[in-house]
Amino acid sequence: MSMNQSNNQIIKKNLLIICRGAGDLATGIIHRLHRAGHRVIALETDYPAAIRRQVSFCEAVYDGSAAVEGVTARLVPALTNTETYSGINDTPAAHIASEKWDSSAIKAVLEAGEVPLLIDPKGESIALLKPDVVVDAIIAKKNLGTTINMAPLVIGVGPGFTAGQDVHLVIESMRGHNLARIITDGMAQPNTGVPGNIAGFTSERVIHAPAAGYIHDVRKIGDIVQKGDEIARIYPDKESYDNALSEYVPVNATITGIIRGLIREGYYFRKGFKIADIDPRESELTNCFTISDKARSIAGSVLEAVSAFEHGVKIY
Repeated sequence: MSMNQSNNQIIKKNLLIICRGAGDLATGIIHRLHRAGHRVIALETDYPAAIRRQVSFCEAVYDGSAAVEGVTARLVPALTNTETYSGINDTPAAHIASEKWDSSAIKAVLEAGEVPLLIDPKGESIALLKPDVVVDAIIAKKNLGTTINMAPLVIGVGPGFTAGQDVHLVIESMRGHNLARIITDGMAQPNTGVPGNIAGFTSERVIHAPAAGYIHDVRKIGDIVQKGDEIARIYPDKESYDNALSEYVPVNATITGIIRGLIREGYYFRKGFKIADIDPRESELTNCFTISDKARSIAGSVLEAVSAFEHGVKIY
């Protein structure tokens, strides 16, 4: 084996990828990249609001770890709870991050064959970790701070990014003919606000909060419900939530089917917030606990872009 070949193999083995976001679509990406042999680190917010919690690595923020289809993400706590001061007195971002995260703890999780998850909504750790690739899969429908200079390859998933400006590549996230298409120039299709069609149902299969408050889950993910069944209750404040006899606003199933997603017990949200998802296909129970077809499609395109990058194939 030549030295050149050996170096290429080392690069492939040691490719470091940071994924901003660890919801269900991001989890599909993280899972695929991890299974392909890459070192992947996930970044999340302090209070993630995943609906499809059984297939979202962001649940590790609450539980310390989360396992999805044989891959485990593990929370690496910050060294301190104090605020960081990025940009003040020109303090280098990498130095700030080094004061907040223990790189040896991150390395230990990677060496254990798991995915380290950091609570880092601003992406401050990126300067410390110096990844080869950054993937923004927050799916916020807008760019929350990702820049094209964060890594040699930066990929944005869904609307809010422009290939060639704030990222190198964009991955289409809209269901349809162009789902998972790699965009080298321009943007993904804008968000329509209409969920994808499943068995003839679109908007009605997604439930939004009828009131602001704290949720108490009456049913659980995987339960079969009939249209009109109560699946959760919303209490207006923490005191009411702690008192089961308090008044509440019921959340009812909008269609008959399986509860595929339900926001975490005790989560506080505003009126109109997405809190549940019902799959009308009652025979598809296992779908509640496995990565979706959409997530796998997007993940495949991200892996394609990463593979092209690591082999020196320029696609943008």
